[in-house]
Amino acid sequence: MNLSLNTCQQMDQQDPLRGLREQFQIPPGMIYLDGNSLGVLPRATADRLQAVVQQEWGVGLIRSYNTAQWFEQPHILGERIAPWLGAGAGEVVVTDTTSVNLFKVLSMAMAMAAQDHPGQRVLLSERGNFPTDLYMAESLCAQHGWQLRCVEAAQLAQHLTTDVGVLMLTHVNYRTGSMWDMAHWSEAAHAVGALAVWDLAHSAGAVPLNLKAAQADFAVGCGYKYLNGGPGAPAFVWAQPEHVQRAQQPLTGWWGHARPFAFTPGYEPAAGMGRFLCGSQSVLAMAALGCGLATFERSLPLGGMVALRQKSLALTDTFIELVQTQCAGHGLVLETPLAHDKRGSQVSFSRSEGAYAVVQALIERDVIGDFRAGDPALGEADIMRFGFTPLYVGFEDVWRAVAHLKDVLDAQSWRDARFAVQNKVT
Repeated sequence: MNLSLNTCQQMDQQDPLRGLREQFQIPPGMIYLDGNSLGVLPRATADRLQAVVQQEWGVGLIRSYNTAQWFEQPHILGERIAPWLGAGAGEVVVTDTTSVNLFKVLSMAMAMAAQDHPGQRVLLSERGNFPTDLYMAESLCAQHGWQLRCVEAAQLAQHLTTDVGVLMLTHVNYRTGSMWDMAHWSEAAHAVGALAVWDLAHSAGAVPLNLKAAQADFAVGCGYKYLNGGPGAPAFVWAQPEHVQRAQQPLTGWWGHARPFAFTPGYEPAAGMGRFLCGSQSVLAMAALGCGLATFERSLPLGGMVALRQKSLALTDTFIELVQTQCAGHGLVLETPLAHDKRGSQVSFSRSEGAYAVVQALIERDVIGDFRAGDPALGEADIMRFGFTPLYVGFEDVWRAVAHLKDVLDAQSWRDARFAVQNKVT
């Protein structure tokens, strides 16, 4: 296919989702390919937050916990997220951070596994999992006398043995964008008596999900990437309904109590997913996340996640083809699977020299991607990541981004010393 600028512009004209971009505040001229790290600002968010601050907080004050449903927000937002996860009513709550929620569900899963299969005290994960997930697993294993077994992705099957009590995986890998078959690996875990815990940080809002059909056991995810909830947006947590009443929440705060305003001295867990809550929630953050979710709900008459996924794959296919044809000879190695069923909504290229500087040179041109350092001890290369959020990224954006990348590489402008200065956030 001749992927000229004109062709990409025509693809945008034929895109039924193109009008959804108007929901977002994107600086003029910017090509934003980092929604897999932080989604862009919905136009509605500023007004909504102003209303919460000036009216609900400023005038309503404490009354707004009742009149504005502040207290119910974890459940209200959970109901809105649930359909995008393939979850049912009452199965999702929005609360805390992904890391805190992962601590909760790993603790619950480990306790359940220890009761059912006392000899299975291994928590299995892949070595390339998101580091905070491995940090949480390492801490919990040390506390409870378990073994954390981290293996290469290709070796996962041979290490999923009858001593494993919990399998923990990130559905879409944060570095490469490769995607696990959730149903297959949940079934494989159950076959050896283990529970399957999934991190959906790079999946929710990016790829179709059906947690119940896949027979996952627990899942967590964040609200600030593809869900456009803002920096530090609240996360969410889901559990297979059959586990909920049995699961023992390790962080027994008052919002997870059956009767939080009875102020009784003993802890009594709330019914259902309410027990996954802990302390007081950020009302402002919840309000912002609600605006992010509304941007997804606007896609429902246009095909919802089916249409979003179709466009996501077309965007990433286009980017891959353009980079491989226009930037050939510059040492870029595709790290993301070509197969659609193994790819999330991002594309990663590695480069043996200057990957960080190349990304910084692109950012100076208002082409926003990001960089992730590799670990040479693990044979990992430095990578340049580009995320494609179909709600606001178009095909002309893709063409122009690759044109900038080609120019940066051809002219070697990335070699300027200022692009090698490392920022705290990469």
